[in-house]
Amino acid sequence: MTMKKKLRFLLPVALLLGLLLSGCSTKAPEYNAKKPLGPQINYTITGIDAGAGIMATTQKALTEYGLTKDNWQLQTSSTAAMTSTLDKAIRHHEPIVITGWQPHWMFTKYPIKFLKDPKHVYGKSENIHTIVRKGLKQDKPEAYEMLDRFHWTPTEMSQVMIQVNNGKDPERAAKEWIQAHPDQVKSWTKGIKKVSGHPTLKMTYVAWDSEIASTNVVAEVLRGLGYKVTIQAMEMQPMWASIATNVADAQVAAWLPTTSAKYYHDYQGKFVDLGTNLKGARVGLAVPKYMTNINSIEDLKNNE
Repeated sequence: MTMKKKLRFLLPVALLLGLLLSGCSTKAPEYNAKKPLGPQINYTITGIDAGAGIMATTQKALTEYGLTKDNWQLQTSSTAAMTSTLDKAIRHHEPIVITGWQPHWMFTKYPIKFLKDPKHVYGKSENIHTIVRKGLKQDKPEAYEMLDRFHWTPTEMSQVMIQVNNGKDPERAAKEWIQAHPDQVKSWTKGIKKVSGHPTLKMTYVAWDSEIASTNVVAEVLRGLGYKVTIQAMEMQPMWASIATNVADAQVAAWLPTTSAKYYHDYQGKFVDLGTNLKGARVGLAVPKYMTNINSIEDLKNNE
C-alpha cells in the first residue's frame, strides 16, 4: 500500500477513534441532595493561596466543627483557580464548597451563598484597614493624609472588580472609576497640595480581586497628587513584612479583626494603622444556591 493510500485509510480511523474516546469521557455528576455531600466532593473544600488568612481560619473551622475527624480537607489553590473551578461546577450543576469573601465579583456573577457559622469561627463581619509604615507622616505628609482619608463602600469596590473580571486592565478600570466619581475622590484629596519632583511611593497588596481594585484606585489618586507610585503583589505575610521593615510605604488590604489577625499581632508596633477604609466585609465558606439543603457549616458534618 502506498503512503498516500495509507494516509487515506488511517485518517478516517483516527477520526472515528477520537469521536469514540470523546464520547466515553464523562463530566462530574450533578449535585444530588439525597446523597451525602462529603463523598460527592471527596470531602474537599476548594481554597485559595496557602498564606491567605481565610485559609488559616478555615483550617480552624475544620477542627472546631469536627470535620477533620472525618477526613475533610482544605485544598490549596489560587483565587483564579478557585473561581475557575467554581465556574465549571455551576455550569454543570455540580456540588462544591469554596472559601469565599465579600466584596468579590463572584457573589454578583454566580448564584452562591455563605454558609452560616454558628460557632463564629470566621467572625461576624470584617473591616478592611489601611496600614502604613512608621515615619510616612513625616516623610510624605500629603500621601499620609490622602491614605488616612481613603474610604469607600463594598458596592463601589465591586464596580471596579467586575470591570477587571470582564477583562479590563486594572489601572484603566481604576482611572475610569475615578473619572466617574469626582466627588468621592475630592473628599480624599481636598486641600492636599500636589507634591513636586515626583517622589516615589510603593504600595504592596495581596492579589485578591478586591485588593487589586482598591490598590489601583488609591495608586491612581496618589499619582494625581504628583507621586510616582509603584504597586507590587505579594503573599500576605511578605506584604505585612514589607510595611514593618519600611520596604514599602502602604497597603490598603488589612482584613480585620480575623483574616489578618496573625500578622497584625506579629508586627504590632512596627506599622501605623490608619483605620477602616471599607466596612462590612465578610469571609467564610460558600456554596451554590442550588445546594438548598446545605446552609450551615454544620451541615457538612451532617451530610457525610
